[in-house]
Amino acid sequence: MTFNDLNINTPLRNALEDLKLVEPTPIQIEALPVVMSGKDVVGIAQTGTGKTFAYLLPILRQLKFTKQKHPRVLIVVPTRELVVQVVGEIEKLTTYMSARTKGAYGGVNMNTQKDELADGMDILVATPGRLVDLAMSRAIKLKSIKQLVIDEVDEMLNLGFRKQLNDILDLLPERRQNILFSATLTPEVDALIKAAFENPIKIEIAASGTSADGIIQKMYLVPNFNTKINLLKHLLATEKSWTKVLIFAPTKKLTDAFFEILELEFPEQIGVIHSNKSQNYRLRTVEKFNSGEHRILMATDLIARGLDFQGVSHVVNIDTPDEAESYVHRVGRTARANAEGVAITFVNAIELTEELVYLEAIEALMREKLERLPFPEEVEISEDLIPDEILTYKQKNGLAGAGILDQSQGAYHEKKLKNTKVNRAQEKRFARKDEKFNSRRRGPK
Repeated sequence: MTFNDLNINTPLRNALEDLKLVEPTPIQIEALPVVMSGKDVVGIAQTGTGKTFAYLLPILRQLKFTKQKHPRVLIVVPTRELVVQVVGEIEKLTTYMSARTKGAYGGVNMNTQKDELADGMDILVATPGRLVDLAMSRAIKLKSIKQLVIDEVDEMLNLGFRKQLNDILDLLPERRQNILFSATLTPEVDALIKAAFENPIKIEIAASGTSADGIIQKMYLVPNFNTKINLLKHLLATEKSWTKVLIFAPTKKLTDAFFEILELEFPEQIGVIHSNKSQNYRLRTVEKFNSGEHRILMATDLIARGLDFQGVSHVVNIDTPDEAESYVHRVGRTARANAEGVAITFVNAIELTEELVYLEAIEALMREKLERLPFPEEVEISEDLIPDEILTYKQKNGLAGAGILDQSQGAYHEKKLKNTKVNRAQEKRFARKDEKFNSRRRGPK
């Protein structure tokens, strides 16, 4: 089947030809007639299978020209980067159409965005927090919305946007079409669907949590931070197939730590992105990785959802995600659009670790075992622990005499000299107050 066989109009066909897209994906084939029917839709498909076009094509097919100021289509996504990406996809598809699209997200001046939105729009793409702020300040009105799309809703709930989503639903007209697309369907998402959707039609191309067929999934047992650094350096330097590598870390602190060390080994080849970076910096970093200027990108889960990076050869998890759904989204950044890719996870399997439990949950959700790779003999296994690892060890195994605790002074240790000094001035003030109080009690002499 080709796009010519689908019920889309000539402007959309011409745009797809410009993009050199000929064959629709299964989710696009299934979704188009259902979305066009006007019924509520819940679409579940593997990441990288074209979910964005699956809802955009039928929406744009039905979009009529109007000079109306307020938006008729609202698309809500979890991150600023996704706003920019979805707006870009709409602009590609509307090359031969008169459709006004605007994006709104936090991290930039809201007054500037108000001025941009004042010109009017047909489609608004926004993050939940900024959308609520704009609606409450009356910069936009949502009573004209005919279609609501919630993309990557599970990530919004993970980020704590439940209240904002409820506020948005309250601001929208009751008569509207609700469309939800995701790679995973969690209990929280299911509860939201039951509360806000009306008899939705479910399109499930693959079971929730299933990865794309082209992803080869592997793992190493790696005991600590410094050994992970040694292994990463080795793989990035020696493996020629590692042409475009996306590395996920669990926290901003660890992301920066890995970046600073790897940048010394691979200067001008690596970028870093997380929520503490400015919006312009984040957009530039994404562009450099997309264009190939940077070979390596260090990131938190901020970009694990929805962002479409082309040609990612390898995804590396330097930790085992504690949520199986997060793993699905991380590895889904490779093997997109029927390509192939490799996902490698570093599993900390030392005594008392939870990561083996996380691994079991991932394999259960994916219905697939990760291939265990032998640790390279030429890579040094470090025994040095970073402070966070020492603290974790203390918390889990605070045994007297354990080597790692030899330098500990315990909970009760001698104060530093500067902390033993007595504040004499304060003592004198208290003494004067006591004398005044006692004299009042004694009465006049």
